[in-house]
Amino acid sequence: MSTSDVPSIVRCKLLKKLVLFSFIVPRRIPGAFFLRNLVERRSLLFQLVRRDFEQRFVGSAIGWIWGLIHPLALLISWMFVFQICMRVPPPPGVSKYPLFIFAGMLPWLLFSETVQRSASSLLDQANLITKTVFPSEMIPVSVFLSTLMSHLLALVLMIAATAVWINQISVFLILLPFYFVVVGLLAVGLGWIVASLHVFLRDTAQVVSVVLIFWFWLTPIFITEKQFPRWAHFMLVANPMYYVVRAYRTILLGSAMPDLEDLAIATAYGVAMLIAGGLFFRHMKRGFADVL
Repeated sequence: MSTSDVPSIVRCKLLKKLVLFSFIVPRRIPGAFFLRNLVERRSLLFQLVRRDFEQRFVGSAIGWIWGLIHPLALLISWMFVFQICMRVPPPPGVSKYPLFIFAGMLPWLLFSETVQRSASSLLDQANLITKTVFPSEMIPVSVFLSTLMSHLLALVLMIAATAVWINQISVFLILLPFYFVVVGLLAVGLGWIVASLHVFLRDTAQVVSVVLIFWFWLTPIFITEKQFPRWAHFMLVANPMYYVVRAYRTILLGSAMPDLEDLAIATAYGVAMLIAGGLFFRHMKRGFADVL
């Protein structure tokens, strides 16, 4: 073999390695295009969030204050039924039962309201989707961010009540944004699934409301996890909102740091749901223009 053939042989081997590498390594990280869309069109996302938040209270005399009244009304009604009418004792070790319920109710309302409103969100924005070049994936994200604004208002009320009632404000409140993200991953991922299904099956929103009722009672909001029967423990462990609710109570009502293992498990559920929802939405959106 002549020395002139050596560079060509090296180039040939290098080309083969590059071709093999291109088959092994994906051309684009999954979700990278969507994240880039969010960053590049952040002004559009901001407009969607503002529009959604304003439309929820348009024409109202007291506006965003309704975001505080709704969870308070639920709390008062539940306390009236369970503690005054039925005289149900609080769970063992729970001294401030209203705060116990409210702390568990906050993340659930953020999750359930996002999923429920996401189901019909694509139909509500049908004109925007069909008449413009618009990333429809942003709509459930904007629903979550709009709901998060109401959640923050209720959270401020909860922190103030905790400071007055039990004279305590935890330093671990700085960890709450991590749980906002976890709930967002879960809610947006599931929101993508139910929103795309609702475009083709208009009963989806009704099914979602029924499923959320059962899901609510399988989440330890009124009781602690110790009060769940042993045969139902597997449903508790498989419920990602269980870990979020427990962390909220630890942060808002306790002085200890929440279990990082719970955060890891809930994050794993959230990432899995976001990936599954994203893939499902991407597959279903091909037919949106024909149906919407």
